[in-house]
Amino acid sequence: MQVTRYSEAKPYEAPEHYDMRCLRLQGKEATVTDTIWIGLSHLLPGGHTSLKDAAVEKIYIVVAGEVTVETVDAAVTLGVLDSCRLAPGEARALVNRTNAPASILLAMPT
Repeated sequence: MQVTRYSEAKPYEAPEHYDMRCLRLQGKEATVTDTIWIGLSHLLPGGHTSLKDAAVEKIYIVVAGEVTVETVDAAVTLGVLDSCRLAPGEARALVNRTNAPASILLAMPT
């Protein structure tokens, strides 16, 4: 078993993430995983990412506040424990349009 304590999770820099703090919870440099890694991102009010795609699918789960997920075709605001899946190649932007911080989990293949 490999445990990552939240208090000991290491931050990582994600390109084109603005007013956000990202922590690696599992996988990559945090722990040894076979197929996925898990990150936790904290978005300040107004925090956002650029509209960008990835070659692999992504799954997001909001754990605090509200986060708007924008794609080329749609925008949806997710609340606590709402989730969404983005297909490989599907561009997305994350935006915190509220006046309160928000947090979102990301799961994606290694």
